[in-house]
Amino acid sequence: MKKDIHPDYKPTVIRCACGNTIETGSVMQDISVEICSNCHPFFTGKQKLVDSAGRIERFRRKYAKFQAPEKK
Repeated sequence: MKKDIHPDYKPTVIRCACGNTIETGSVMQDISVEICSNCHPFFTGKQKLVDSAGRIERFRRKYAKFQAPEKK
């Protein structure tokens, strides 16, 4: 390997919004995430609506005119 071209790989801590911490190695210092395997619905089996900045509502408003009319 060539010297002085690779980033420094160091121990770091990943912190989730739920409070979970994971110790690992990375080229970045402390890492913050919104969802981890401890709180993600796929791993927990619990449904949890994660709507950051109202994206779902904005999507619904944007595509409301393309919805098929309700059948009677």
